Amino acid sequence: MAEGPRLTVYSRAYCHLCDDLLAALVPLAQRAGVAVEIVDVDSDAGLEAAYGDKVPVLMAGEREICHYHLDRAALDAYLAGIG
Repeated sequence: MAEGPRLTVYSRAYCHLCDDLLAALVPLAQRAGVAVEIVDVDSDAGLEAAYGDKVPVLMAGEREICHYHLDRAALDAYLAGIG
């Protein structure tokens, strides 16, 4: 069975920007039928080094859609391209 589209949010537990981005993203992703995976950058030294203070980062595979705040236009463009 093929896996559908997935977005990944690189986040951390004590990040209010992460909470804000997820609160805005999750309902939009659910409506579009896109799964959202949340990855705690503090759980892996490599991820912490890569994303550090840039979190939250919203990714579609290797493509960065946005960071810090949800860029609705960029998300809409991504979702239009998969639909």
